[in-house]
Amino acid sequence: MQIWVGLGNPGAQYAMHRHNVGFMAIDAIAHVHGFDPPKKAFQGWAQQGRIGGTRILLLKPATFMNRSGQAIGEAMRFFKRDISDVTVFHDELDLAAMKVKVKIGGGTAGHNGLRSTEAHIGNEFRRVRIGIGHPGHKDKVTPHVLGNYAKAETDALSDLLGAIAAEAEWLAKGDDARFMNEVALRMQG
Repeated sequence: MQIWVGLGNPGAQYAMHRHNVGFMAIDAIAHVHGFDPPKKAFQGWAQQGRIGGTRILLLKPATFMNRSGQAIGEAMRFFKRDISDVTVFHDELDLAAMKVKVKIGGGTAGHNGLRSTEAHIGNEFRRVRIGIGHPGHKDKVTPHVLGNYAKAETDALSDLLGAIAAEAEWLAKGDDARFMNEVALRMQG
């Protein structure tokens, strides 16, 4: 079983924040692939299902962003999984809006959800970095990250989430390069 985690903050007031795009990606994957309804578990909401032949637990921690690692660690211990079985979907300031990159390990770049995850499970987990773009000046970062997607961005966001969900089988198979390529091709269309 793989554990795929979306980072975000619980509550309707945060639902459309750029910081919650990890939650949005998990919801899109669950919808497209017909996962079980979410249940309260592991200090969050968990859904089980399959993508291709791979069993996957989708997890949205309800611990707020800066304690996300607690929920991830709990799920890992329960299913006896290790760090190589974990994929974290998160917003990425240093990536152009609506771009997706996958990597193993790396820094936290000031992202509290990544910092908490690293503190609880280590660094070498797979990250699906979903670009939100940089607002240009460090004083504008917090309002940008904790701001809602603009109306003008919602069509592209919907397309991106659909592409991530549609191509998720490549992630499940461990073909990160093919996943990134297929998502990029869909976004050009």
